[in-house]
Amino acid sequence: MVNTSRLIHTLTVMLSSIVLAACDIEQDSELATKTLLYCSEGSPESFNPQLVTSGTTIDAVSQQLYNRLVKINPDTGQVESDIARKVIVSSDAMRYRFYLHKGIEFHSTDYFTPTRTLTSSDILFSFSRLLHEDNVFHKVGGGQYPFFEGIGLDDLIEQIIVVDDLTIEFRLSDPQASFLANLATDFAVILSEEYGQYLVEQGRPEAIDTQPIGTGPFKFSEYKRDHYIRYVKHEKYWQHDSALQQIIFDITPDNSTRLAKLLTKECDVLGYPSASDVGFLRGRPEINMIESTSMNVSYWAFNTEVEPFNNPKVRQALSYAVDRKAIIDAVYFGLAQPATSLLPPTSWAYSDTSYVNEFNLEKAKELLSEAGYPDGFEMDIWAMPVQRVYNPNAGKMAEIIQQNLAELDIEVNIVTYDWGTFRKKLAAGEHDSVLIGWLADNSDPDNFFRPLLSCAAALAGSNRSLWCNRDFDGFVKKALSITDTNQRKVSYQSAESIISNQVPLIPIAHASRYKVHRDYIKKVNINPYGGIDFSVTEKDLK
Repeated sequence: MVNTSRLIHTLTVMLSSIVLAACDIEQDSELATKTLLYCSEGSPESFNPQLVTSGTTIDAVSQQLYNRLVKINPDTGQVESDIARKVIVSSDAMRYRFYLHKGIEFHSTDYFTPTRTLTSSDILFSFSRLLHEDNVFHKVGGGQYPFFEGIGLDDLIEQIIVVDDLTIEFRLSDPQASFLANLATDFAVILSEEYGQYLVEQGRPEAIDTQPIGTGPFKFSEYKRDHYIRYVKHEKYWQHDSALQQIIFDITPDNSTRLAKLLTKECDVLGYPSASDVGFLRGRPEINMIESTSMNVSYWAFNTEVEPFNNPKVRQALSYAVDRKAIIDAVYFGLAQPATSLLPPTSWAYSDTSYVNEFNLEKAKELLSEAGYPDGFEMDIWAMPVQRVYNPNAGKMAEIIQQNLAELDIEVNIVTYDWGTFRKKLAAGEHDSVLIGWLADNSDPDNFFRPLLSCAAALAGSNRSLWCNRDFDGFVKKALSITDTNQRKVSYQSAESIISNQVPLIPIAHASRYKVHRDYIKKVNINPYGGIDFSVTEKDLK
């Protein structure tokens, strides 16, 4: 339910202030009709999706600035053409030859002017940074590429060969059923080799991640951290002409303030409305709401490298202490499904047989005694400070679990930091446990297993349990080596049986995804696999 008094206070404060990012359009009515104001929940970590996995960054950056070789159709979930107009796969599924569109223009900005259109060398440049430690850009930005390394693409891609200016071939070390789907993710963006060479000559290679150059529908113009991002139209975009001249991402972490800005037209589109506000927004005629069945899961992950969470029996005990019904009611306001596995029911590999334990504190006590902790212990639960599609209120979720664990004499400290510090400390493994989640990047079930729980992902940073189980990795690898979906499903169920027994994490819920916008906004595309696309969005203020 909307907190009315707080909303009125927020509106009052806002009406007496000036929004820096929008001040120019207030004086230019024509520009106002071609400017999209998007209320975002946070600042991006980078302007290069190769470096991060956070949804905030993907929403703000990926679809606006870049293209990929192939992309996921948001309606069908199938891989389709993007920069590559055609893909030929060898009979042994070890070689993928991509034929590129001709004449694709990179962004021309006040900090770089390209002299040529996209060629195969740009594809090679983009992947060489990820694959080769001796590449001049590999260590720029920290030298970690969590998605690519987490799913083992750095080992899988054996060689990339430039055949000619518009033809390039990837050679793999093993056949892998999810390869094309992974190349279609937001993290496989294509950069400009020419811009990279220019930055090296200038002695500032790090600018490749902060002053981006891509081929997408909009180009970078201005950024004030924690305030706003401004993108302007890419006049030479190769796919279609955008009706918008610019997009402003108004960064507003507070839920009530974002809602107030939507109601006062300081935002046209609102990202991630609070679950408690969805009912209120549905009743307003000037507001349109888009609901998407989203491929996501929220989960409680344990740091399996520290006591007592290195004991599987302790983790099993805690799995009985999660009251999903209370969480669905209080955190999601009923707008989610309780998780019965890591995979959401919309995945083709989902099984009707649940391996997630039902809420049972007596069973939890029994297992804790067997594990040697009849009197409980003290622990931390880290709760995200930001709202994500898979978890709209991690703090509230932590409070519910805290109350349940008190019945087991487990004293819980709820820990949070600002989002940047939270991510750094989490990546450093300083947590006991964390409430976080995952929004899949494509429709392949592998996207849930390897990024979250593989041994490679434990090293790359996206495996928050720091759990490494070679048997689990073996079943996932076997599933990738075959193309028959029924056989793959069997392998994934074997992998899930290990999760059920070892409990490195506890799946909690699969949430619906919402985007809301004013009624004069048309064609906002939200992707069930992540990201938001404004390339065809229209604004009609008449």
